[in-house]
Order: sequence, then structure tokens, then C-alpha cells
Amino acid sequence: MTAARGLRAAAPFIVLSWGWRRAAIAVAAGAVSSLAMAPFNAWPVLFVTFPVAVWLIDGAAGTRANGAGSAAIAGWWFGFGYFVPGLYWIGNAFLVDADIFGWLLPFAVLGLPAYLALFPALGFALARLIWPRDASRVLALAATLTAAEWLRGHALTGFPWNAFGYALTEPLALAQAASLVGLWGMTFIAVAVFASPAVLLDAPGTTRRPWLAPVLALAVLAAMGGFGLVRLATTPTQNVEAVKLRIMQPDVTQDQRFNYAAKQPVMQKYLKLSERATSPQSTGLGDVTVLIWPESAFPFFLSREADAMAMIAELLPRGTVLITGAVRPPETPPGARITRAYNSIYVIGDDGSFLSVYDKTHLVPFGEYLPLRGVLEKLGLEQLTRVRGGFIAGARRRALAVPGAPKMLPLVCYEAIFPDGLIPEGERPGWLVNLTNDGWFGVSTGPHQHLQQARLRAIEQGLPLVRAANTGISAVIDPVGRITAQLGLGVEGVLDARLPQALAPTLYARLGDGPAWLAVLAAALIAFRRRKS
Repeated sequence: MTAARGLRAAAPFIVLSWGWRRAAIAVAAGAVSSLAMAPFNAWPVLFVTFPVAVWLIDGAAGTRANGAGSAAIAGWWFGFGYFVPGLYWIGNAFLVDADIFGWLLPFAVLGLPAYLALFPALGFALARLIWPRDASRVLALAATLTAAEWLRGHALTGFPWNAFGYALTEPLALAQAASLVGLWGMTFIAVAVFASPAVLLDAPGTTRRPWLAPVLALAVLAAMGGFGLVRLATTPTQNVEAVKLRIMQPDVTQDQRFNYAAKQPVMQKYLKLSERATSPQSTGLGDVTVLIWPESAFPFFLSREADAMAMIAELLPRGTVLITGAVRPPETPPGARITRAYNSIYVIGDDGSFLSVYDKTHLVPFGEYLPLRGVLEKLGLEQLTRVRGGFIAGARRRALAVPGAPKMLPLVCYEAIFPDGLIPEGERPGWLVNLTNDGWFGVSTGPHQHLQQARLRAIEQGLPLVRAANTGISAVIDPVGRITAQLGLGVEGVLDARLPQALAPTLYARLGDGPAWLAVLAAALIAFRRRKS
């Protein structure tokens, strides 16, 4: 009884809070919300924190725009609290060359969250503009936060990391709904479901049948879980015939990966690891048909090192191909100084020839290129990879042929976090290959979150995903999101696995985000009409 009275007192306390107390409540709610993401996956906390968001908007006061400004401030503090603990690991990248970049660490750890918090601020403000008094305000928040999260994933090249929809990716049965509605549909569902308990504490007479909203929310979760269980039970993992994968996870330190003097030890480590026996009966590469190395694997231009290419040709048995990341120089006149390069993926044949190449199209701001480069380089700044002039973006995303295996779609590093337009029109591949180097971020939550997001791409598209990461987590994921093989974080080794077969295109693969945006629009219209009534 005492707990119930305390809970009932929480809503008016939050609604009426002001000043520093209101900011502290918003920051705390955002920080606790970050526990819903990998590796914690404690998504039930959102049943507490998202109602707090509703009550903060309830208490937004102001004579202009229905208190949208006050709601925006609360949303900014909520977002800041969410992104600081969720993205703290980015600071590790500035410690790799601490003598050069260490002073920027506070700006990364606090500045990026401060920018990203503008999007929840926008979502809160838009919600307040159409804010009704009854239960439909939960739909208003779901609609506007989903729109704001989508904008976060696209503005200034986009950064949809830890979008709220990822809260519904564990357990795996819940994640299957992504095959229907994608990340943005999952985000809409997550906000609506987790905010629904706020209605239970509405003042008498404000909402008819206040229990209905949380009951419907639980019914949605149950339906998602039921659909997922059936999909998992009726979709066993089936493997592609005659394809045997080996993923090499070298766990090479960052100072070696960008140091030409480390050429020989790096190559020797790769060769030795790639031939490591994985069972008493196996020797060398055995029956491996596709060997996979991680992103930008070499501290040199692979295409210009004949001895390295000869070592690779000697390593590969007849019929085995290598898929590897590498920095690729642009075409330049003989003797010209190379100032920029591509972050690429090569497919290399057993004779050491380059069969095909993909250049990364979606580059990381400040990591692979400097926005306003001309100005910032004059100030002495450079991107973390220290490639003067920055990387060059590839022309377009495209699938690559792999001899002896289905056509694959390469995704370099964080290209795997963008769901929109993942598959080029008319080029549906048989599998996704994500080569990455999460070594920038150490043993932290970042690589776990990266894996979580890449896995959702497999579920959305109905395609298997193979992930090779320098320091981990390397994994093979089937088209419904099962991790069939995995190497842990911060270890070196090889992972032998079969390649799962692709499924027919999912509903999301065929319709994209259309159904999600219909739900967002319908929710916003319902809330707007209820406000006017």
C-alpha cells in the first residue's frame, strides 16, 4: 500500500518539478534507459523511464507554442542522460594516440551526446505541440520520437546508433517483428509500449479506462513474441552447400594497424592464424572455401606490396578466396604523392589476383574525414585515422561476386547500422559481409551494440550476415538472427562455420519503411484530433 501511494505521488511530483530538479529527473531517466541496449538488454526499465518522459511533457509550461520550449529542454536533458553512458566508449578512440587526440576526449564524450540530444528535444517539443490530455498522448510521443530518431539517423550523414527500437531485439523472438516493420517501426512500437504505464496514474476523469493502454501494450508484446516464436520454430538454419567459412580475428593493436614498420609481424600473424588448426583432424585451411579478414587489415597499401600478395597466393589453396579489408590508393600518376585513399573490401582469388573491390560509401565524420576540412586542417586538426586529406567515399554500394559462394553485399564498419537503402535496387545478395575494426573502442559496450545493430539488418532483410572484427565480436548470423558461431571480444583466433542460406525477401525488404510511417502518421493524427476535441 505504501509503495502504491509512493508510485501515485511520483507522477505529480515529476509533472510539477522545475529547474534543476526537473533536469535531474530527465537526465536520470535517460541514463537508466541506456540499460535497455546491449550488452545489458534490460529493456523492462523502459516501463519506468518512458512514463517519466510522458510526465515531463505533461509538466511543460509556457505561454508560447503550448510549452513546446519547456518540453524541448526536458527532452534534451533526457537525451543527454541517455547518450553519455550509451556512447562513453567513443572516448577510447581518442586515447589510441593520446598525445595527439587525448585533449579532445571530453568533447567527444560530452559533445557528441549534447548534439544527439537535440533530436529527443525535437521529439518532445513536437509531441507537446499536439499533446492531448488523455491516453492518446502516448501515441503522440511515439510518433514524434520515431520521426526525431529517423532524423538523427539521416541528418549530417546520420548516426542512428542505439535507436530506441533496438530495445526490442532481445529476446530474439521479439526481434522478429523487424522483418515486418524494420527499425523505425520497432522504434514506434517501443516508445508506445513502454510509455503506456503513464496512463495508469492519470488524474480521475482524465482518461476513460486507464488500464486499457498498458493492457494493449502487453498484448502487442505478446503478439510480437508469439509471431517470433513461430517464425523461429518454422525457420531452421539451413546452410549453403559446399561453402565453408573461416573468419580470422587477429586482435591487432591500433598502433600496429597504422604503422608501416609493423608490416612483417602483422602479415606473419595473419598467415599463421589463418592456417591454425581448429580440430585435431584439420591441417591448414583444409576445406575452407572463403577466408575472411577484418576491415583495413594492413598497415600498407595491399595492392602495391607484391610480396604481401605473393604470401596471400601461397596461403590460399586452390578454390579458396579471401575477402579482406584494405586501404586502397586512388589511381595516380607514377611517382605522385598519395594524400587520400579508399576504405575498401577486396575479393582475392587463389592466385593472388584481385577479383573485385568495393569502396566504402558511408564514411565516419571525424574518424575518416573532416567536415569543413579546409578550415579544420588549417587549425591543425585531423581525423582519427590520420590519413591526411581524409578517405574518399565510394561511388555506390553494390554487391560483389564471390567464386564458389553466393553474391555478397559488403558493409564496412558502421555501414551496417543504417537500415535505409541497405540493399541496392535489383542487387539482392545471398549474404551480408560486415568487416569492421572495433579495436578503437577497447573492451567496452560499443562492440556489443555494434553486433546488436548488425544482427537486426539480417532479420530485417532475411539474409545471413557474416561479421569479421579485428578485436571482436566476430560472428556468423543466420537470416532470423541466430548467432550460429561467434568469437568473443578481445581475443585472437579463427572461427570456422557454414554459411546459412538466405530467406525469401521479408515484408520489410519488399515494402521498406512505408508501414512504419503509416503508423506514425495515424498516431499523430489521432493525438492531434484528441487535443482538439
